[in-house]
Amino acid sequence: MSLQRRLPLGSSALALSALVTAAAIYAGTQTEPALADASALMPATPAEQAAMIEPMLDKYCSRCHNDFDMVADLSVDDLRADDIRTGRHADAWEKILRRVAAGEMPPHSKPQPDPATRAAFVRWLDSSRAGYAAANPDPGHATLRRLNRFEYANAVRDLLALDVDFSRELPQDNSGYGFDNIADVLTVSPTLMERYVAVAGKVGRLATGLTSRREFVTTYQVPKDGSVKNAGVPAYNERASADLPLASRGGGAFRYFARYDGEYDIAAWLNSNTNNETDRLTEDRYSARVPMKAGSHLVGLSFRRRIWPDESVQTLHNTTDAVPLPLDPPKMLPLDVWVDGKRVQTLEVPSYRMHERYSQQNFPRDVLQIDVAGPYNAMGVPDTPSRRAIFTCHPKKASQEEACAHQIVSTLARRAWRRPVGGFDIAPLMRIYAGERTASDFEHGVEAAIEAILVSPEFLFVVESDPSGSLPGSVHAISDLELATRLSLFLWSSIPDERLLSLAEEGKLHEPAVLDAEIDRMLRDPRAKALTENFAGQWLYLRNLDQQRPDIDVFPGFDTRLKQAMATETRMFFASVLHANRPVTDFIEADYTFLNQRLAKHYGIPGVVGTAFRKVSLKPEWHRGGLLGQASVLTVTSYNNHTSVVRRGKWILDNILASPPPPPPANVPALKAEHDGRLLSAREQLELHRSDPNCASCHVKMDPLGFALENFDAVGAWRTVDAGQTIDSGAVLPDGTKFAGITGLQQILMDRKNEFARAFTERLMTYALARGVGAQDMPAVREIASHAAADGYRVHTIVKGIAASPAFTMRRTPEPFKAAYGSPLK
Repeated sequence: MSLQRRLPLGSSALALSALVTAAAIYAGTQTEPALADASALMPATPAEQAAMIEPMLDKYCSRCHNDFDMVADLSVDDLRADDIRTGRHADAWEKILRRVAAGEMPPHSKPQPDPATRAAFVRWLDSSRAGYAAANPDPGHATLRRLNRFEYANAVRDLLALDVDFSRELPQDNSGYGFDNIADVLTVSPTLMERYVAVAGKVGRLATGLTSRREFVTTYQVPKDGSVKNAGVPAYNERASADLPLASRGGGAFRYFARYDGEYDIAAWLNSNTNNETDRLTEDRYSARVPMKAGSHLVGLSFRRRIWPDESVQTLHNTTDAVPLPLDPPKMLPLDVWVDGKRVQTLEVPSYRMHERYSQQNFPRDVLQIDVAGPYNAMGVPDTPSRRAIFTCHPKKASQEEACAHQIVSTLARRAWRRPVGGFDIAPLMRIYAGERTASDFEHGVEAAIEAILVSPEFLFVVESDPSGSLPGSVHAISDLELATRLSLFLWSSIPDERLLSLAEEGKLHEPAVLDAEIDRMLRDPRAKALTENFAGQWLYLRNLDQQRPDIDVFPGFDTRLKQAMATETRMFFASVLHANRPVTDFIEADYTFLNQRLAKHYGIPGVVGTAFRKVSLKPEWHRGGLLGQASVLTVTSYNNHTSVVRRGKWILDNILASPPPPPPANVPALKAEHDGRLLSAREQLELHRSDPNCASCHVKMDPLGFALENFDAVGAWRTVDAGQTIDSGAVLPDGTKFAGITGLQQILMDRKNEFARAFTERLMTYALARGVGAQDMPAVREIASHAAADGYRVHTIVKGIAASPAFTMRRTPEPFKAAYGSPLK
């Protein structure tokens, strides 16, 4: 007898209970009594499995998911219980597992299996998929992977000790699956190779110090405080950059690489000191010549902070930026020149009063652009970290040059190519060295060999090999050297350092204790900042924040410094979770964040003074905590003049639950702003939109999540009224669960924290593997997330689980290339 004949359907209340029970069991948060019931019902033999599974699919799924209707691009017509044992239809079974376990299928308006039946089905499918994956590891399709521009720049930095960001010298990379390190989309073109050759030449000359002594000008545009509307109005007495001293105001700072020991002109272009409307934007230039050693420096210009008449004594006592100066505006203002945090010169700049529009307040001058020109009077051969890293030997006579060059080239090639090198590898590089040595000198010969290393395929690509005699399609463990490269690209977006490479050469890196220790070390290293910049920057859409242009007519308080503060908060928050090995559930709700005065004022949080960021404990009445309370996320999920319930809801489904809605159907109608002559609220517009059945299936999941965040405006500030109407942040999930506001939403997500742990693991694994995560990977994703849950959801447990997974440590020998009709090419 089939299982559903023995287990009759219950009422609608029981159906709702089934959703909750199944999700709880799948999440590991419920064990009794449903788990015991599910265990009793678990089919053991193939005949029992067929008797339970196939009738369930026919009764609850086939009406919509069949070969004719193909709802959600899924048909169950050909699915059989025995598929799990053979690995057939893995994608379809994974879709079913995810939706049924989450309580989304069958739809709530349709008949439901009872809780024990649903739980038994989920447990059987989950455990069966895991068993098949363990017995048949599948690391996915092997694709030759190119370093993206950030990985290339970091590799150059670490290989040559060259503190210059070359990522801007290369074109932007394509993205896939949400990240720009995906192997399949990192294509190569003749134009790109020309850029690599050009950049390699620049890198080689800078690293060896063989650049021209001719003067060059490097320009840095200081970010404006806001949009065109308030261009020319300097930020009120604020320090422009955390790289400038506390007592500074305005200006800017940037990294500059001095090519030689010598003198350099540091020039500031300032806004005009005229009151005339027609020429008030005329720029004035002031410069200072200062000595600098060859190498990387932090160069900056700033005015000194003043105390204005409307600043209270209490404010002065509370701020570390306060510098008591005369209240009357001086005729001349000090403009300080900074190099590596030291004031090297002070320029005197005339004060001025702004255009009549601002005549009630005196504003100091502001820096619009910084130029650095030089070198002048360049002296000798530069002594830089790069030269010390490259020239590990110095031949005293011509007969020693070739041996020294061989040592230098071998050392650099080993690090650049991430493997031991022999005479066969080095011979072409030495021929390039010899040709340039004959035409010039020893150091120019070495520089030519470095350029060749930097454009070689073994540097630009992640080259992995298969064991001799391995059959096409067979799976094998990667070598320790290949593991070292995968690990360093994952955690550092760079090449292995000497310790990692040495452990790999000794064959020790794959040992679990050694691998764990190396991951701990690498996550403590400053280079792990790459996970924040490259993984979090794309996972959380932080890279999109720069392109956001909120309408300053609607949000007059928004400016560049606020935007920068938003990004800094989220970067520091992510880095803190990673560095301190905090639970990933902090991303959902946390009782702390990182603020400076500018952002704290935007949030309405008192007691935070000064431009420096610091960790701040949060109170419930401030409506913050976790990613969903951070202005960066709330801004990138909004339009420039109003919020978007749909964008915010979709962002949560995509990035917090890894359950993205399907693409919208073609010709989706726009939201109607009015109906029957009456203006509609955002809620009413979406309710009308959901009346279209083609739109309802997606919006019923997205909209409730977005409505819960409606108390935050389009730049993340708290509000209770919008367009004169009190905001209603209440929402109802498809299963009937009611909640309201960010607090209610956080509770909903915390109730599904295991689902979030799996979602985070899936996103991080996509980034780590540099490919999309497929059905064959999902059992490992669930296992890693389960281990993390048992360890308090610690983020390092997820990182280590990914690094030890078959997908990360194994490789499939590629199949022979097939022609269009599927037959192997001979």
